Formats: sequence, structure tokens, C-alpha cells
Amino acid sequence: MENSPPAKERFYSLDVFRGATVALMILVNNPGSWSYIYAPFDHAKWNGCTPTDLVFPFFLFAVGNALAFVLPRLEAAGEAALLSKVFRRTLLIFGIGLFLNWFPFVKWSASGLVFRPWTDPVDLVHAGAEATGVRILGVLQRIALAYCLASLILHFGKLRGAWVTGSVILLGYWALCLAFGNPMDPFSLSGYFGTKVDKAVLGVAHMYKGEGVAFDPEGLASTLPAVVQVLFGYMAGHYILLKGKTYEMLAGLFVVGCVLVFTGFCWDMVFPINKKIWSSSFVLYTTGLAICVLSVLIYVIELHGRRGVLTRFFDVFGKNALFIFMFSGMLVRGYGLIRFANGVDASGKARYEGLGGWMYNHLFAPAFGNMNGSLLYAIFHIFLFWAICYWLDRKKIYIKV
Repeated sequence: MENSPPAKERFYSLDVFRGATVALMILVNNPGSWSYIYAPFDHAKWNGCTPTDLVFPFFLFAVGNALAFVLPRLEAAGEAALLSKVFRRTLLIFGIGLFLNWFPFVKWSASGLVFRPWTDPVDLVHAGAEATGVRILGVLQRIALAYCLASLILHFGKLRGAWVTGSVILLGYWALCLAFGNPMDPFSLSGYFGTKVDKAVLGVAHMYKGEGVAFDPEGLASTLPAVVQVLFGYMAGHYILLKGKTYEMLAGLFVVGCVLVFTGFCWDMVFPINKKIWSSSFVLYTTGLAICVLSVLIYVIELHGRRGVLTRFFDVFGKNALFIFMFSGMLVRGYGLIRFANGVDASGKARYEGLGGWMYNHLFAPAFGNMNGSLLYAIFHIFLFWAICYWLDRKKIYIKV
């Protein structure tokens, strides 16, 4: 019989961890200019891992942490209630992600504002990456799917089943990449097998094209190993609850984190650490780092009781994490609807820039330079959204999804 955690104990460090992750998400998603980004705040071009590449897996790990506190309560309500809650939350988060991808539903054209269609009938006559439409997948959609599958695995398989399933997924994903990818380079942009799956299921028009071709970094196949990130987060949370605020718990947690980092590095030699295909080595490496960071926070906050301006700053982000991530995406996308004249192009047509571009080009860049201005533009948005979170916290308003 598996050990069950004791009655719910508050871990402030988990709130700070989640809030810091959300703050970093806002920082790396909102530079003043994508042409001017300091290297640590940019994603790895392909293989490898920068600090920015840690943000998303850390958030999925935090989702698993929260699940360790919530799942026992949901199971106590009965299986029907649990499944209803899980599926309803999955659909809601996925739907919000799809809403954000489509938002603000209109775009500027030569004739003014026009409705942005689900698929563009003009572009669909072209082939390949030229086909355009609303992207189906994304960050929130991956969170929704990973949360759903992890919850079902944990409910029906319990902790032992989660270990087995997680191991099978990581090894099986590696095998799928080798078996169905390009034999010459199965882990490359052109050789990755998951792109074929996404094209068949989603269609080219509804895929991400930021790499210059139709390739979705939150694709269906690479969502499978992301599920394991949530499972690992749950396991860590379960262990923390089981052992309580003790040095024994902290030592065990930190050792596991170091082992996972080392194992991820070893696996990297044959299955490269890569966020864009969410490789199995990437899961182990980033989970290990997440556990190490969380261990330090537990040591400082829980065992030594050190709380200050920084912990309170990040804590308010964690209390409305999904809401503020969604709202930040809506606001920044909405900037594009407010535009200003910006001279004319070579053909004599008027050029325009959105509010976000205007703020960077006329306020931040002239005052601080291109690189520093781009960074400070992002930091400005962190404080803007922190102020919103702080107001919500003062009013005891917590928007749960």
C-alpha cells in the first residue's frame, strides 16, 4: 500500500516558485524588439538550453506540484466529480489558449480593420508554409493536455503507475523519434517525426511557422514527454508533503534533482537536450534543475523563515498565475490594434507601427539603447502586471481556471 501524505500543510516556497516562473514568462515573452534580446533571455536556436528554455518546463513542474495538493481532495469527492473537474478544466484552459491565438479577431489590411478568419481562403491555394490560419496549439493548450493526461495517469495508476507510465513515455518517445524520423538526423528540424503528425492532424494552416517552415514547438507528439514533467512535479510535491518541512526531505529532494540533471546530461549525448521537440533528456535535465531551485527556496523560506520583498513580489504572481498569463497575452496582442503612422515605404505607401512598437521605438530605445531598452520594456510589463496581481490579492480576488 502506498504512503499517503499527511494533512495539507502550507508551503509558501511553492507559491514563490510558481510566481517567479510566471514573472519570467512575462519577461521573455515581451521584449521591446525580437531583434534585440540578450542571450540568456532568448531560446536556444535548436539543441541546448538557455535560462529562457527553463521557464515553460518549470511551469509544468509547478502544475504537478499543485496537483499533489489538489488531487487527494478531488478523489475524495468521488470519481465522477474528479473526472468532471479534470475534463472541464482541460477544456477551459485549452479554449482560453485557442482564444488567445485568435485574439483580437481582427487585423489591419489595406482597406482597414478586417475579420481574421479561421483559415485564409486566399492563402490556402498555395502550398506548404504559405497556408495561414489560426494556430490551434500553444502554451496554454499544452498545459491543458499535460494536466489532463497526468491527472488521469495519477488517478488510475497511482504513484507506482505514474513511475511506470512516465518511464515508458520517455523511452517510447525516444524510440518513436528514431523509428519514424529521418534516419540521417531524426532530431533535426527537418527530420523530426512529430511534424508529420501535426500536419496530418492539425493542417499546415494551423501550425506555428516561426522557424520559417510549418513546425509546432507545442505539437501533439512532443506533448507526450511534457506530461512526464507534470508527473515529476506531482511526485516532488507528494514527497514534500509526505516528509514535511525537514532536512531529511530537503536532502532527498536535492539529491534527486542532481541525479536527474546528471542523467539528462548523459542522455543528451544520444538524444540531445532540445526544448522545441521536448526531448526526454530535456525533461530530465529541466526537472532536475526545477527540483534544485525548489530545494533552495524551501531551505531559505521554509526552514530558515526568510521572507522579504522579493518573496512577496513573486508570491502575488503565483496566486493568479494562469489568469495573469492570459491577460498579459491579450493586452500585448491588443497593442497591434492601436497604430501610429511611421513614414512611407519604398513604393510610397504609408507605414504604421503598433502601440508596443511605438513605445519601444520612441520611449525605451531612445532613452536606454536598443538592447537595454528592449529588456526594460519587458521589465516594465512585469511591474505593470504585478500591480494588477497585487491589487487582486489586496481585494482577495483569486481567479481560478
